[in-house]
Amino acid sequence: MAKAVESPAFERQGLSDDQLRWMLRNMYMQRTLDNRGFQLNRQGKIPFATGSEGHEGIHAGAALAFARGKDLLVPYYRDMGLCVGIGMDPLDVLLSMFARGADISGGRQFPNHYSNKSLGMMSISSIIAAHCPHAVGAAYAYKLRKQTDRAVLCTFGDGSTSEGEWHESVNFAAVQKLPIVFLCENNEWAISTPRDRQMAIKDVVQKADGYGIPGVIVDGSDPIAVYRVLKDALELARSGGGPTLVEAKCYRFLAHTTDDDDRTYRTKEEIERYRHLDPVPRFERVLIEQGIITAAGIEESKKEVLGVVNDVTDRAEALPYPPAEELYTNVYEGTHEPWL
Repeated sequence: MAKAVESPAFERQGLSDDQLRWMLRNMYMQRTLDNRGFQLNRQGKIPFATGSEGHEGIHAGAALAFARGKDLLVPYYRDMGLCVGIGMDPLDVLLSMFARGADISGGRQFPNHYSNKSLGMMSISSIIAAHCPHAVGAAYAYKLRKQTDRAVLCTFGDGSTSEGEWHESVNFAAVQKLPIVFLCENNEWAISTPRDRQMAIKDVVQKADGYGIPGVIVDGSDPIAVYRVLKDALELARSGGGPTLVEAKCYRFLAHTTDDDDRTYRTKEEIERYRHLDPVPRFERVLIEQGIITAAGIEESKKEVLGVVNDVTDRAEALPYPPAEELYTNVYEGTHEPWL
């Protein structure tokens, strides 16, 4: 049966003051970069942006549980904060938004569709749940190679768990007892579809029972709780204990993307009812109460993060688009000619 991990009285789970302050800074970075994407879109400078407001606690906790240089991250399009958390430069976020030639993907991907081999971050797919079989394939490779100190972290939204690829992936991973953790970031909305319109069960994690793997529910607004659960799940995977399904509950405060008008399927009043779950002010209060940071320290951190985001925005915007002669680069192997 699935178990729930609630946010207890403060317990640092072995994390230092510096690590806890790092978590908060990562959450500020996520939110500031999110806001910048929406601002640039409204200014007509970029065509598209995706937000993760409400997911910051999940990303900060997961990033600290992830073993850099060993584990593999297979993220989805709302994981910008997690990608930055494992080492991606904020400049790369802006290069992706502006589709500049210096972007690691050559300016060819949607914003928030990152890839970085050196960080152990697999390319993001726009097709819902299509990345899950890839994640399982990587975990299967680790098992075949007997790499017992590595695990795969595969993230997705609640809507992905209604897709066939997701079920096939979890089933294969369970049967083969693969070193993988499936992290569902349940923000209550599969684009415009609420949970109760896409599944008859209350919690996504109940699906773990059908595949014979452990399932854990965690408060996604609490980065320390997320860290604790994912640390245990990743260690279980690395030690040969097989996969775990973790459901981190949160709420999506922004529209699905800048192309979405969420007023067509929910009200402002509903969003406000969930504001108490906002992970940023919640974690600020925890750290202040524990004497880990001061109000002045919070303002200093926010100012420093805004300075970084302003700087990378200006630097990315000043760079050129990919040259036209690179239109077919990395599309076909070897020499080629257009189909005309």
